[in-house]
Amino acid sequence: MKSLAAVLIAAPLLLTGCVVPYGGENLRGTATAIPGDGYARLDAAGIAQIKASKEARLDMSSGGLTKASVGLEDGSSEAPDVLIRDGVMNLEILGPSGTVTAKTDRLRLNGMNTRSEFTEVTYFLTAQSLDGYVALIREGVDRYGINKESAEGWIESISNRPGDKSDFAIQPGTSTGLQITYDLRYDGSKHTQVIIVHVRPWPTN
Repeated sequence: MKSLAAVLIAAPLLLTGCVVPYGGENLRGTATAIPGDGYARLDAAGIAQIKASKEARLDMSSGGLTKASVGLEDGSSEAPDVLIRDGVMNLEILGPSGTVTAKTDRLRLNGMNTRSEFTEVTYFLTAQSLDGYVALIREGVDRYGINKESAEGWIESISNRPGDKSDFAIQPGTSTGLQITYDLRYDGSKHTQVIIVHVRPWPTN
C-alpha cells in the first residue's frame, strides 16, 4: 500500500491551479438556452442576480454552452466569475444525459478565446473534515461516473496519512454526457479542504 500511496501523492496534477486555463478544445454542439428562459445570464446584471438569488442554472444539454446563450457577445473574450461571499449558490448544469448539481460559493467559465463557446465550467466544493471530503468524492463517483478505482485508491492513501498534502485529479466521469473531473486539493494542515470540479464537453471534437 505504501507504493500505491507514493504514486498517488506524487502523481502529476492534470489540472493545475484555481485559474481556469486559456483556450481548450472546441465544444461539441451549443446550448439552445436564451437569456430569460430560466437559465442564468452571465453579464454584469445576470451575475448580480445570481448573487442575490443564490441560484444558477446552465443548459449544456446539447453538449456545450455558447456565450450568446448567457447574454454575452458571440465571439467575445469572456471569463465570467461568480463569487458568493455570504453563503453558497445552488448550481444546476443540465447535460445531454444527466444533471450536475452542487452547492458552491464560486462558479467560473473559461471563455478567453474568440470562439462562440465556453470551453469549460468550473466550480468549487469544500469540506471541513476528511470524512466530509471523502463523502463528496464518493458522491461524485456515484452521481457522475467518476472512476471508482482511482477515487478509492486516493482515499486509502490519504486516510493512512491524513496530515499530508495531495494534489490529484481523479479520472473523469461521463455519465451525464459531460466530462466531470474532480481535481482534489487536499492539505491536512488546513481546516477547509477543496475540490475543483471541471465540467467539459464529452466527447470533444
